[in-house]
Amino acid sequence: MPTYNVAPLSRLIEQFERLPGIGHKSAQRLAYYVLGLSKEEAQSFSDAIMDAHEKIHYCKECCNLTDQELCPICRNETRDQSIICVVEDPRDVIALERTNEFNATYHVLHGTISPLNGIGPDQLCIKELLARVNDGKVKEVIMATNPTVEGEATAMYISRLLKPLGVKVTRLAYGIPVGGDLEYADEVTLSRAIEGRSEI
Repeated sequence: MPTYNVAPLSRLIEQFERLPGIGHKSAQRLAYYVLGLSKEEAQSFSDAIMDAHEKIHYCKECCNLTDQELCPICRNETRDQSIICVVEDPRDVIALERTNEFNATYHVLHGTISPLNGIGPDQLCIKELLARVNDGKVKEVIMATNPTVEGEATAMYISRLLKPLGVKVTRLAYGIPVGGDLEYADEVTLSRAIEGRSEI
């Protein structure tokens, strides 16, 4: 069966395949979609990528993504500056903000400690967190890393660094999801749900 290969198209497909969660067929669909754009639309798409790449950087306070010196949350003076919620990824900030329940600040680590992947504490934004806590205004740090082996290890590592600084360190409660059935929950989730039970 003959192969049909157009080098620029192949390169475009390869670039899309490098994106997380994108397989070969999805990459092909995206590549053909981009080819169907007008020249102006394609230029606008390309400009948006370059613009984001050049202008977005870490907030100097919380290490979240921003195009200014401070992110909108750190600039918001109505937020409780005495509480910091530590998350792994900027997407976690978006998830927590959607609840409209949290009115304090965040700190983004940009990953977790993972020796198998060659990621140690120095590759995360931990020293920036310690600097924030050291200024004496912070009363509580909420560890909101994911309930994975790496997330738990990272939370424990950071809590050990924070305890001598006299700050309260808490962990997000984990348990049964709303609409979930007990019979389908694993043992770890059930034990966490029992530990994190609250009065009604």
